[in-house]
Amino acid sequence: MLFVELRFLAFFGLVLAVSWALRRNRARKAWLLLASYAFYAAWDWRFLGLILLSTVVDGVAGRRIHAAGDEEAPRRAWLCVSLAVNLGILVTYKYFDFFAGSLNGLLTWLGVGSSLPVLNLVLPVGISFYTFQTLSYSLDIYRRQLAPARSALDLALFVAFFPQLVAGPIVLAKEFLPQLAERARWSSVDARAALVLFFVGFVKKSCFSDALSPYVDAVHLAPEAVTTAGAWLSAAAFAAQIYCDFSGYTDMAIACAALLGYTLPTNFRAPYLTRSVGSFWTHWHITLGRWFREYLYFPLGGNRRGPARSALNLFLVFLVSGLWHGAAWTFVLWGSIHGAFVALERTRPGHRLTRLPMVPALVYVNLVWMVSMVIFRAPDLDGATTLLGTMFTHLGPASDALPIPPWLGPCLVGAFAVHILWQRLQVSRRWAALPAPIFGLTMGVAVAVALPWVTANPAPYIYFAF
Repeated sequence: MLFVELRFLAFFGLVLAVSWALRRNRARKAWLLLASYAFYAAWDWRFLGLILLSTVVDGVAGRRIHAAGDEEAPRRAWLCVSLAVNLGILVTYKYFDFFAGSLNGLLTWLGVGSSLPVLNLVLPVGISFYTFQTLSYSLDIYRRQLAPARSALDLALFVAFFPQLVAGPIVLAKEFLPQLAERARWSSVDARAALVLFFVGFVKKSCFSDALSPYVDAVHLAPEAVTTAGAWLSAAAFAAQIYCDFSGYTDMAIACAALLGYTLPTNFRAPYLTRSVGSFWTHWHITLGRWFREYLYFPLGGNRRGPARSALNLFLVFLVSGLWHGAAWTFVLWGSIHGAFVALERTRPGHRLTRLPMVPALVYVNLVWMVSMVIFRAPDLDGATTLLGTMFTHLGPASDALPIPPWLGPCLVGAFAVHILWQRLQVSRRWAALPAPIFGLTMGVAVAVALPWVTANPAPYIYFAF
């Protein structure tokens, strides 16, 4: 059930109406939990059991860790239970076949006949997102930054809250559980800002991302059939597609939560306008970066052990982040590239890259991103190598064999210009602040203008695969 589908709009309308009609906070949370389970079951009801298992295990582990007080042995033991169950589920469903296949390839290369079995399991949608959320609960209790949830209902709703369940933002327990303590009031909801945010996310996804998808897909299905210009154009198109797709989902998720009375963290802040790769990653998928910073980078030592160790820690974090995105060597290489650039920028020679004038800085950051995203999007390393070879060494054919329209380039430039103006002029904030009659008229006109550009068959969100 995609946010841009009519059935979701009908579903959300029902959830919203019943939620605000319920007077008691507990009844409201129970209703939202039921709706969240129904939302996830619409994808595949069989995987609800995994969410329930994570919820129960972390609920028990959190209380046991808290009850152990200063006894470190049981505290660590129960934390290990939480880590083993959650990461065990994630590794089994997402990474077992990748590691087994890689080992089988190595054994074959070495001439060894034996091999590991491949499970061919279906990847549960959103498993990487809700696994990290549940881990934040037990980890923060272990670090004495959070008390156990007041009730099993609160914990279950934190894990399964449907607006951000399947593709983020990744919400920490310590920022969401306190919001469940009291029933939200409609008077505290900024409905206009939420409606504007939902509309912007809807347009990003349904009018831009889905429109670009066929052209990007065609190039990656036949990378040998595209010219150098076409390869560069497809790289720019995918950069625009994934931003509109992922930030569009995030916009709508935050807006839906806000209309229900809850606040989700910001996940994007104009990343394509940043001036270093390190800064880019503080503006793109912010909640994932925050999770890795709190639960991996700092435990590795952060920047407390000198520049060299800090650079190594950053590289390791990005290596793991690449693997978080997908079980393939393309993602490992993609993460390593970004880790190398971020680590380089922390060194003395690399400081020059963070001090470039605005235009060269924008070119530098977006060039690194576009080229790396060729690897991210490619189905395998061979496909990535073919496209990169065409982009940099003119190995492509003399003319495009793929239907890449000539208007695509100017449209991407125009969309980037609109993005800059939208951010600089704070259009969303100004729009939401209009008087009610003018706001309603403007929203009606905007919807009418956008509807003809809505894609009839929306594509699944790109990050659903992670």
